[in-house]
Amino acid sequence: MDYLLLLAGLVGLFLGGEALVRGSVGIARRMAIPPLLIGLTVVGFGTSTPELLVSVDAAWRGSPDIALGNIVGSNIANILLIIGLSALVWPIKVMGATLKRDTAVMTLAALALLPVFALGEMGRLSGFILFAGLVAYLVWAYLQPGEVVVEAEGIKPPSSMLISVLWVIGGLVALMAGARFLVDGAVSIARDYGISEAFIGLTIVAVGTSLPELATSLIAAFRRQSEIAIGNIVGSNIFNILGILGATAMIAPIPVAPRFLTFDLPIMIALSLVLTGLLLTRKLIGRGVGVAMLAGYGAYVWAAQG
Repeated sequence: MDYLLLLAGLVGLFLGGEALVRGSVGIARRMAIPPLLIGLTVVGFGTSTPELLVSVDAAWRGSPDIALGNIVGSNIANILLIIGLSALVWPIKVMGATLKRDTAVMTLAALALLPVFALGEMGRLSGFILFAGLVAYLVWAYLQPGEVVVEAEGIKPPSSMLISVLWVIGGLVALMAGARFLVDGAVSIARDYGISEAFIGLTIVAVGTSLPELATSLIAAFRRQSEIAIGNIVGSNIFNILGILGATAMIAPIPVAPRFLTFDLPIMIALSLVLTGLLLTRKLIGRGVGVAMLAGYGAYVWAAQG
């Protein structure tokens, strides 16, 4: 039964995230919201909604390791697993100052968690500061002159405003149900087998909530839309740290287990720095790098069990 709950949760999160993004893009376009703002907010928040609902639900129900592991694990999976798979599908061309700028913001956001985690608890003030950082980033990014990357490209919106609203409502319902099922199943499995909730959160739950990003990046890779494939990941990681973790802490303060400060967070920071280095020094992230990333993710999952 626990495995059925887990599977139902994963399916609910995937379908709900897809419906929410499609409906939100449809509403935004019909309200004449600028394409860049759609990419930064609607698509970014839409693909990160599973992480938000799972983390908030876990924090409320006394499973802080799943709440934190979900965010940290999602960011690690986004870089190693999803970019690795995308590079295998089609080598990713590195282009555009906007993408490099956003990658630097992602790295700074990851570094900002070091003093927060060192406190031993993410309180409401820390959450507010992180969320304020997201708002400042969105305003700054929107006001920046230069190239415009439309991250909503390739998403076919519904045919009318009413259908768009119904997509959003249906997506939210599926996401809420999926989040509840996923947390229930993950916690039960962890307790039955003596597996730590942190490990479950960092792996199964994290990959489950990253399914919308996985689908978006792989579709973009198949369509040779390199900047969308990697830009989706960078934007999601920023939203996860500043928006999702910030909002979760404001709703329910989160105790931070020592392993996150000494093991998982340093790995997330190191990977953010590696990705920044790749974007600054290479014109192409090829299949060789993709294989190395996937091997690295396998090594991380093995090491995370301890």
